[in-house]
Amino acid sequence: MTQTDKDLSPDSAQPVKPTAAELSFLQALFQTGPATAKQLHEFMLRDRADLTYANVLRQLQIMHGKGMLSRDESQRSHVYAPVVAQDSLQTSLLKDMIQKVFAGSAKSMVLAALRGHVSHSEREEIAKFLKDDQS
Repeated sequence: MTQTDKDLSPDSAQPVKPTAAELSFLQALFQTGPATAKQLHEFMLRDRADLTYANVLRQLQIMHGKGMLSRDESQRSHVYAPVVAQDSLQTSLLKDMIQKVFAGSAKSMVLAALRGHVSHSEREEIAKFLKDDQS
């Protein structure tokens, strides 16, 4: 079994790492909740007018095959839902990014994020969170 096959296995101990396209579908499903291909297509058309129903259905089938989505086949139209919670996926992707981009340093990642576009109110919220967390 190749490393790629292992990453795609639904039974793998490692979480599946979604591609950019798969991540956009997961984000849409996190917003809509469980949905049929038609419902998801209609939702995603707001941002991607070029997206066809056939593309949405095919992507959902691929993601189901990779173990990223569950599929309820009890109704005529299959209902798809992410198998992993949004916060778990975010944590997994963030840990991966910290390792790859910041040489494992969460501090470097936070400092880079704070150098970016962080509003004054967001900085205050972060400071309050850190202060409360130390208590």
